[in-house]
Amino acid sequence: MSTQITTSFVQQYRSGVELLVQQKGSRLRDAVRVETGVHAKNAYFDQIGITAAVPRLVRHADTPQIDTPHARRRVTLVDYEWADLVDDQDKVRTLNEFTSPYQEGAAAAMGRAIDDVLIAASFATAYTGETGSVATPFDSGMQVGASASGMTLAKLLSAKELLDAEENDPDEPRYVACSAKQVTNLLNTTEVKSADYNTVKALARGEIDTFLGFKFVRTQRLGTSSGNRRCIAWRKSGLLLAIGKDVKANISDRPDKSYAMQVYFSMSIGAVRMQEKSVVEILCTEA
Repeated sequence: MSTQITTSFVQQYRSGVELLVQQKGSRLRDAVRVETGVHAKNAYFDQIGITAAVPRLVRHADTPQIDTPHARRRVTLVDYEWADLVDDQDKVRTLNEFTSPYQEGAAAAMGRAIDDVLIAASFATAYTGETGSVATPFDSGMQVGASASGMTLAKLLSAKELLDAEENDPDEPRYVACSAKQVTNLLNTTEVKSADYNTVKALARGEIDTFLGFKFVRTQRLGTSSGNRRCIAWRKSGLLLAIGKDVKANISDRPDKSYAMQVYFSMSIGAVRMQEKSVVEILCTEA
């Protein structure tokens, strides 16, 4: 046989496109307060503070004037975009149709952007006051320290205590966002393994669903500080997602790009920590 037979070897390619492993969509959007229809660069959300009743000591006393304290939070919208092109020539030269996979990848990217905005807002400086010009940093008193350890039952109890001590509504959903390492920490905790502390069904799946009143959301997008993962515990209304324009897709020809097919996604969103006493930072080592 000719030594050049290798030229005729068949190279087989499979049709179909597989997305590489990635977080698909937002995991935090359903765990926060969502306000839609925000049509401004900056939006303001009004709040009222704590008042106290006063005793009436004499008959026919003057009606007391109780001045209710007012507060306001500012949220700033940011525009996000995603786009890619598929040339007609590309369709001819490949076995695959890429428009649909591009759409799937774009939608996943938009969802991750939503989570990134919410995570950043959890500990970022919030802007308050009548015109939103007063910088309000994250309250260091709402932090559970690293203590050279990962996620522990003691840290969860401390986070719960902080929220309870500030009279956060116990009937409102509460969440903890943590990474896979913290889930492993908890699954290796005797108390969590016990059926008295968790559901057998959740543990059988290798997950921690609800514990100590917290719904757990695993995400690998949390930031770090001095080598510690910055996990978040919050009540649902403690974080706000403002939506000026929800995720919108547009698939169309681009005459300026030789009529290539463009996959285009866009949205306008913003986020803010609504109350200092409704969000807790839990620092966990990942060594």
